[in-house]
Amino acid sequence: MRPDYNLLISRLALAAVWLYQGLWLKLLAPSHHAGIVAEVPFGGPWLLPAIGIAESALAAWILTGRHPRPAAYAQTALLLAMNAGGLLFARHLIADPVAMLTQNAVLLALAWRIAR
Repeated sequence: MRPDYNLLISRLALAAVWLYQGLWLKLLAPSHHAGIVAEVPFGGPWLLPAIGIAESALAAWILTGRHPRPAAYAQTALLLAMNAGGLLFARHLIADPVAMLTQNAVLLALAWRIAR
């Protein structure tokens, strides 16, 4: 059976986004995300690294290709929680909320396309 290169490329692209967002922007070189997360009332210094680890773990999960539907549910839940938290508690720190929501909608469209 011939490998599905479109699926492979899609998984690589999606995993790259999660790895960049998690490993780089939240763990290795925290950017403006630190300020946004600091505004969450129930958060603390543990929250940004926890999100970074979760996003990096999602990247690894996506790369395995195992259980793509539960992975899509996990991505959906994480993005909904992060977007809601950001908009509720740190809206003033998000430069362009419409762009953020649009980009995340595209990310989820790809996640669910992979999951089918």
